[in-house]
Amino acid sequence: MNAKKMKIFAFDFSGPAHLSAGLWRHPKDRGSEYKNIQFWVDYAKLLEEANFDGIFFADNIGYHDIYEGSVDAALRDAAQIPTNDPAYLIPAMAAATTNLGFGVTTSTAYEQPYTVARKFSTLDHLTNGRIGWNVVNSYSDSAARNHSADKQRSHADRYDRAAEFVDVCLKLWEGSWEDGAVVNDVEAGVYAEPSKVHEIHHEGNSFTVPGIHLCEPSSQRTPVIFQAGGSSRGVALAAATAEAVFMNSTTKSGLKKWVDNLRAATVEAGRDADSLAVLQMITVISAATDEEAQKKYEEYLSYVSYEGAMARFSGWTGMDTSTLEPDVPLKDMKVEGTQTMIDVFTKMDPDKEWTPRDIAEYIGIGGTSPVIVGGPETCADELESWINETGIDGFNIAHAVKYQDIADFAQFVAPELQRRGVMRTAPTGETLRENLFGAGQNRLADNHPGAAYRVSTDKSKVKEGVLS
Repeated sequence: MNAKKMKIFAFDFSGPAHLSAGLWRHPKDRGSEYKNIQFWVDYAKLLEEANFDGIFFADNIGYHDIYEGSVDAALRDAAQIPTNDPAYLIPAMAAATTNLGFGVTTSTAYEQPYTVARKFSTLDHLTNGRIGWNVVNSYSDSAARNHSADKQRSHADRYDRAAEFVDVCLKLWEGSWEDGAVVNDVEAGVYAEPSKVHEIHHEGNSFTVPGIHLCEPSSQRTPVIFQAGGSSRGVALAAATAEAVFMNSTTKSGLKKWVDNLRAATVEAGRDADSLAVLQMITVISAATDEEAQKKYEEYLSYVSYEGAMARFSGWTGMDTSTLEPDVPLKDMKVEGTQTMIDVFTKMDPDKEWTPRDIAEYIGIGGTSPVIVGGPETCADELESWINETGIDGFNIAHAVKYQDIADFAQFVAPELQRRGVMRTAPTGETLRENLFGAGQNRLADNHPGAAYRVSTDKSKVKEGVLS
């Protein structure tokens, strides 16, 4: 029996629909309740009772308007729009739970690090140290246009800005307030000792932040830093700064190469290979038996929207797939930009002649994530094989039918994983970082670059920066 406890997060989105296309129409889907705080409170209680490590919220500050040159198809299928800010859900979900962690996506592309640092310190205070920040830098031109830019920055510029953005936040969290700065001395009339609160003196290419952090230190000080970039720059940023990395590979062999590359880059960055918890996105359709799960999956397929799937895929790839014939194999088309799509799917099944309709059916349930269909033992076997064959630490569990598929996982799969001793039955610690890395590991590891900004270290590093 493998004694390693896999990390299990629910993967969701503060909107009626996320990755799956057309499934919001299913009678058991609860996506229309996304505006109701009680829905999210009930969701949090479900996850805590099942001993999930947390819930990971994706976010998108743009929208899919590539398909047919319009946002119309995305609106019709609720393809990641409408969407609310997930950060506002966290305090209510945290108040209803004790140990559940929360990963929240916030982009570095258009916000300011000074306000984002305050946002996550606030959330860390209100959750008693159960917050994580998923660092993204946005990819859509629609986001750029609506944030007063003609188009998004180049890939290199986005990552330069992201690295400096994280750098500023780390300085504020780790280097501004000393541990003993808050004395709360009523008799002396001193809440915070001024000599123990320091300006960070940041002057960079994108940001100038001379002053002190607005917040006193929270339980974790720095939220757990998640990152999901798969490019060479994304890997470099993750290796330098991330504590948890979100991956999405369609195959185990591809994922293993990705994980090995990331861990090697982490060592090159001066950190231990196991400094990172790696989570793979996966969709699980479960039931009491394999037969019932397969029947459920086939029913789900009947709800998949071709237009909704293509609206998403066009947004992800930047190519208008409405120009493609749905039932003509991609290899027979002479359309600029299709090669990337061909590569993604032919690597999964080199013998299959993929058509756009095939792709829509595949991504219609769970987006581009792998899909596991089965009863408790089948699902547990497959999840264990992904862990054992790739070196990952756990999963972001996506859904087809909102709430119901996660409830099914909690009912059918989680107990089997726990029976095998590979999923936790109790929290490891009180904070998200402790639950990921072990009791007592509440703060950034000493070999994380952010640790160099602690007040007890050389002050010149705070001025010069170690990341940007």
